[in-house]
Amino acid sequence: MTITLKPETWVYVAVMDPGVNERYFGLADVDETSFIPTFLTKDDAQTCLINMPREKNRKYEVQAILYEELARDAMENGFVVYLLDGQGNILEKLKNMNAS
Repeated sequence: MTITLKPETWVYVAVMDPGVNERYFGLADVDETSFIPTFLTKDDAQTCLINMPREKNRKYEVQAILYEELARDAMENGFVVYLLDGQGNILEKLKNMNAS
């Protein structure tokens, strides 16, 4: 199944240190590809975040972001975007959008 997100679609990601030097929470897969776990719902993001490896003494917060903005930021920083479900299963490895 291929999932296509429009640029104006709101998605949910975890952010480390929100409000102070915040950045996306990223992971690496078995192939050592750096990716940003992304979700269609806030509930899925919060459920999955609980089971993800996190650094001690850091605050994590789920935030909504436009897919277009996330894809651009990911590409500029050497990440790809993986769409996950609430259990952490990969639904789709999303192709980076061309920034125009």
